[in-house]
Amino acid sequence: MSITKTRKKSRIQLVHQYYSYTGFYRFLGDALKKAVPPILLVVSILLAIHYFVIDINDALGYVIENYSSALILGLFFLSESILGIIPPELFIAWSGKTDSPTLYLSLLAVLSYAGGIVSYFTGRAALKIERIYQYLEVKMAKHIKNARKWGGFLIVVGALLPIPFAISSLAAGMIRFNFSYYLLFGLLRFVRFAIYGAAIFSIL
Repeated sequence: MSITKTRKKSRIQLVHQYYSYTGFYRFLGDALKKAVPPILLVVSILLAIHYFVIDINDALGYVIENYSSALILGLFFLSESILGIIPPELFIAWSGKTDSPTLYLSLLAVLSYAGGIVSYFTGRAALKIERIYQYLEVKMAKHIKNARKWGGFLIVVGALLPIPFAISSLAAGMIRFNFSYYLLFGLLRFVRFAIYGAAIFSIL
């Protein structure tokens, strides 16, 4: 039993050593540093609007009354399929003011997961079109390099942390990362929406 434990410990140490040497932890720290300011900016803007322009709850109510749920969900899916242009937190806040917050939050999580799959296959398709592949290879050189080094861990980071999941998914597709494993790691996207949903619903 002690030998088994020692072997397990050795594997963990080797994995830790590999990610330390390849700069994964440094990348994680840098990614969080870059991700936090935009989130704080969005929160600051929302608070400024709430206190100086219009009550945020009234604004969300206006959106619900004047725009169909299908339109908002469609916009979210499009955003999640194309590099995660719009912060998901805005849509999570919207879902909290609907008649069925849990249902719409679940739909957002499903659409985000599906958007990631679209991005994954966009990356796979790009390999067949030389010009697009060359363009993306230059624009996403760093992400592709990281995806080759860290594979599943990069998908886990993209699924859980405030980093565009679509970019991690696109890179995974471009390196032909195993699709079954991609789907498995991507399920953590649901965990992220559950945590963020609970936090945002409690505030609003």
